[in-house]
Amino acid sequence: MPGEPIRRHVLVTGRVQGVFFRASTRDEARRQGVTGWVRNNPGGTVEAEVQGPPERVEAVVDFCRQGPRFARVTSCDVQEIPVETTESDFEIR
Repeated sequence: MPGEPIRRHVLVTGRVQGVFFRASTRDEARRQGVTGWVRNNPGGTVEAEVQGPPERVEAVVDFCRQGPRFARVTSCDVQEIPVETTESDFEIR
């Protein structure tokens, strides 16, 4: 039985823009059945919020720690944040 939903804020630095990081994260999140969003930030980082069952959220966070094939992640900061109830999908912003 899945646990109560959790939500994580993820900030990824390194070579993470222009390498399909957002699309790959969205695809992984949808495979895992979680909700949230991912976006590029002006400073070259990628930011995401991921919500769902703990083991599925952690699978997406683990993906972010490595990223897609051409990404080079130098750090991945993960913080617990409050659960939201308005989302029904995982989107690129």
